[in-house]
Amino acid sequence: MSRTKAVIGAIAAVLVIVGAFTIFRSVEPEPAPVLDAPEVATTLPVPEVIPIPEGTDIGLRIEVAGEANGTIVIDLFEDVAGGHAAQIAALARAGYYDGVVFHRVIDGFMAQTGDVEFGRVGAEAFDMRRAGMGGSPLPDLKAEFSDEPFERGIVGMARSQSPDSANSQFFIMFAPGSFLNGQYTVVGRVTEGMEIVDAIKRGDERANGSVTGEPDRMVKVTVTE
Repeated sequence: MSRTKAVIGAIAAVLVIVGAFTIFRSVEPEPAPVLDAPEVATTLPVPEVIPIPEGTDIGLRIEVAGEANGTIVIDLFEDVAGGHAAQIAALARAGYYDGVVFHRVIDGFMAQTGDVEFGRVGAEAFDMRRAGMGGSPLPDLKAEFSDEPFERGIVGMARSQSPDSANSQFFIMFAPGSFLNGQYTVVGRVTEGMEIVDAIKRGDERANGSVTGEPDRMVKVTVTE
């Protein structure tokens, strides 16, 4: 299972849009809204990252709420990006992704989520103005670039300008983006629920896709094996 019209003005914009940190925002998002969401733990234990044994096949099951409502199933590419897959799985098992918003969504390109520091609804540090700038208690990861192409449904790891800065944030491609090939770590692919991905609330085009108002969110993320 592991084998597997971007709407962008310039390559520089791509780095800003996909980067794990917010850079050169043209429009400041609205203050963080009060969202009707299940309570989440305000503090969580530092998760233990366990290497994925050879031959093990793992994935994610993501329950989404908002304009999009339903389930997204992702196959993680443990044999292509084992370090990234293991870290995502560890964060999911510990509950870090529960309540995390889709903070940057660009029509025709991708939907980005996974900021467990500032993007987790109900957590003390939640702030939509900072969502996209955070990471997790775990260290940044060394790049695991591969020959896997960025096609529709591919899941990639967001990062800053440093290749070795991916941490917890990831993005799902709405459409092929060959300009990302070999520049970002491919960590998985959506196998079910692309219609849910397509329905995720879009962001403000004037603000590089930053979502204003009430964003869609991952209500619950579980690891499948």
